[in-house]
Amino acid sequence: MKKLFLITLLVFSTSAVFCQVMGNSNYLAPVYFSENNIDVQIPTNGDVVISVKGMANVKADAYVAIFSVTQQAETAEEVNRLMDDRINQALALIQLKPNVETYIDMISFVPVFEYEVTKKKFSRKTYNEIPIGFELKKNVHIKFSNPNQLNEFIQILSTVEIYDLVRVDYFAAQMDSIKRELSEKAQVILKEKLKDKETLLQMKFDTLSKRVLDGYRVLYPVEMYKSYQAYNNSSLNLNNRANVTQTTKSTTNYYQPILNKEFDFILNPVILEPVIQVLYEIQMTIKYNVETRQVISKEYFIVTPTGEVKKLEVK
Repeated sequence: MKKLFLITLLVFSTSAVFCQVMGNSNYLAPVYFSENNIDVQIPTNGDVVISVKGMANVKADAYVAIFSVTQQAETAEEVNRLMDDRINQALALIQLKPNVETYIDMISFVPVFEYEVTKKKFSRKTYNEIPIGFELKKNVHIKFSNPNQLNEFIQILSTVEIYDLVRVDYFAAQMDSIKRELSEKAQVILKEKLKDKETLLQMKFDTLSKRVLDGYRVLYPVEMYKSYQAYNNSSLNLNNRANVTQTTKSTTNYYQPILNKEFDFILNPVILEPVIQVLYEIQMTIKYNVETRQVISKEYFIVTPTGEVKKLEVK
């Protein structure tokens, strides 16, 4: 028994060390990371195409967290009073924080029903819907600039039984300047690639027709979360009559940004926290086709001893 315990402990320790490098999201099956292509059209008629792709990781400077609040009561007056008491008590503390703004969004206000059973002596049971009260739903929007404040908001709202964090939106004021920086840097790299292509093909593109396409793609953190379950099921040899109760497996969510693949350059490449990712691609198409190039024909003539000029047929 002691030997079996030591072997099991060794296997577990080895797996733990390995998972620190690989990550549990790859435990059951490898995670597939999609390509980072931007949807810019690529011609297929033999033209020369030069493309430059860039990405910027932009740290947000403002956030909006949305919390959902639900309240039920027997009367409309009571449900509104209880809802206002909860929200106002929390906002009184939240609004004391620096650089914080709040907004209350009305979602729904509906009656709530339940079934009442009526049973007569010579008939089956009858289930009748009857109103038992009202349900009120509101969302609390909180704008803030310091991401560490979110934990403080959660603690304050939990004291009035508000727990449902719907989402957190990210905003960056410098998006225009980031896009301009991406475009300018991509144009510099595009000119360098154009020169390299001329050297490779031993020709000049100055007189050829060109077309330029470009496009942006912006990805926010709320779009980039994935989930997984990491567990190992036991293998039991049981008969068909055995009752097996399975434990609910925990689901983990994690932030998965666009990887630094296929890009010619990255602005702010190291990511420590969820960021706004701006992708940019510029593409130049040069109208050049080898089959349609104009061929210059040459003719050769000879002069005979008598001074006669004759055309020389050259194959």
